[in-house]
Amino acid sequence: MKTIKQLLSDYLEEASFNDYPLQALYEPIDYIFSLGGKRMRPMLALLSCQLFSDDVKPAMPVAYAIEMYHNLSLVHDDIMDDAALRRGQPTIHEKYNTNTAILSGDVMLLYAYKHLHKTDPQYWTQILPIFTQVAIGVCEGQQMDVDFEERTDVDLSEYLKMIELKTSVLLYGAMKMGALIGGSSEEDAQLAGEFGRNMGIAFQIKDDWLDTYGAQAKVGKRIGGDIIQNKKTALVIKALELSDKETAKRLRHLLSTNPPAEEEAQKIAEVTHIFTQVGIPDEMAQLMEVYRQKAQDSLDQLQNTSDARKAPLYGFLDAFMVRES
Repeated sequence: MKTIKQLLSDYLEEASFNDYPLQALYEPIDYIFSLGGKRMRPMLALLSCQLFSDDVKPAMPVAYAIEMYHNLSLVHDDIMDDAALRRGQPTIHEKYNTNTAILSGDVMLLYAYKHLHKTDPQYWTQILPIFTQVAIGVCEGQQMDVDFEERTDVDLSEYLKMIELKTSVLLYGAMKMGALIGGSSEEDAQLAGEFGRNMGIAFQIKDDWLDTYGAQAKVGKRIGGDIIQNKKTALVIKALELSDKETAKRLRHLLSTNPPAEEEAQKIAEVTHIFTQVGIPDEMAQLMEVYRQKAQDSLDQLQNTSDARKAPLYGFLDAFMVRES
């Protein structure tokens, strides 16, 4: 019997654009999918379905749609950030060009909806509004992230709201839609969604931590990219809160500069030193644990399933808290 991972891999292969005309439009989509990634979102949709059903195949189009939308958000994100690498390889706008990246991203959204309509029509009135609201949330979160670049007064609650929208709402949607297709009650579907939401927040905090403290070979992108871009991450916000007056002033100055390429490493090193000096690694570990526990609590509260069906999701949660990439 095939594993969920194998079933997903088969579906992604069958849905590839290899034989499509206009390869200038479709080849970039297959390219970004070929870069791999964790496939966390589609796997969560299928594992959520499995909480309530032995057959996950009916949820496969939802899993695909979620992964498609996630990847299109990365394509457009990379354009906005002028990022050169994604998963250790050239980003689409670098490999092809910006116009192609924008247009390929646009058509990815339409194919996401096309696959949602491959689900049993009885679920359409439930899953289509969820997916649409999730997609809107990602855009709202991205705009908040952009707005933060021009502000010096972003607090932690605002930042957490931003990553809830930009990142974790996709995990929420994946879990909730998967549960509904598995036959869950609305209450259980919401609990499954909350598991995804809180795990997603913890996941993004870990992502921010890895951007500064990870190993480039494992993370697949340049370490210190957020620092170079002067992003208001949880690390920055908490460091400003914990620093003395002079250290905070220095940190604000560093994060308002755009040094030439040959001086970027020095900026990264100095900001990282301040983070370490004020205890940011421990602070982030504590913050991640808060959301990990919230996610676990939601999973604990699910009633109409078994501990055996929950076990893969507990494992998923634990694995992503200790990940190095």
